[in-house]
Amino acid sequence: MAAGPKIAVRMVMIDLDGTLINTAPDLADSVNIMLQRMGREPWPLDKVSTWIGNGVSRLVKRALTDSMQDEPPAEDFETGYKLFLDAYGENVSAKSRPYPGVVDGLEKLKAADYKLACVTNKAEAFTLPLLADLGLDGYFELVVSGDTLARKKPDPLPLTHACDFFGITPDHGILIGDSANDVKAAHAAGMPVICVDYGYNQGVDLTTLDTEGVIDSLALLDGYITPYN
Repeated sequence: MAAGPKIAVRMVMIDLDGTLINTAPDLADSVNIMLQRMGREPWPLDKVSTWIGNGVSRLVKRALTDSMQDEPPAEDFETGYKLFLDAYGENVSAKSRPYPGVVDGLEKLKAADYKLACVTNKAEAFTLPLLADLGLDGYFELVVSGDTLARKKPDPLPLTHACDFFGITPDHGILIGDSANDVKAAHAAGMPVICVDYGYNQGVDLTTLDTEGVIDSLALLDGYITPYN
C-alpha cells in the first residue's frame, strides 16, 4: 500500500518495453542476428539490455558502436538497421513475455474502469503484433507507438495526445514507466508518474527521481491510485 493519499486519475498510460513486457531476449537475439550477418561478434543479453529504451534506431547505433551516444558510419547504420528490422520482425514475440504481476495489474485497472493507454517508443509495426501475440492488446483503448506522432518520449507529445484522445487534463492521468525518459516525459506534460524497478533504467536509480513512487509489480498500482469522479 502506498504511503499517503492515493492519486485520483481517469487514465493510466503504461510503457511497453521494461514495464509491461520483458522484450530484451528478442531484442538481443535480433541485434546479434544483425551483427552476425555483418560479420561482427555478438553482444551478451545483459549488455543489450542497457541499450534499450530510446527506440530501434538508437539501439542499432549502440550495438554498432558500443556507446550510448556515438554515431556509426552512415553506411554501417543503414545496413544494420535493415538487417535488424528483418530479424526483429521475425522474432518480436518469440521469447518476450509480460512481467510477473502485469496481467493481474491490468485486470484490476480494467475492473476499476480506468481508461488505459500503452505509450512506447517502439515502432507500431512491432508494437501491435507484440501486444496481440501476448494477449495484451484488448486492455488498451489507445496505443501510441514511437512513430505514431512527430515526436516520442521524453517529449510530452505522446502523453498530451492521449489526454486529448480521452478528453482529460494531464493531472487526471498517470504514466507508469521504467526509466528517466518516462519521468522526463511525464514532468514535461504535467502528469504524475510511477516507475517499476525491474525494467530498462540504463543504470539510473529511479528512487532518486521525482516520482509518485517506485513499485516492483504492476499488481501493486491500485495501492497508489483511485478513480477520479
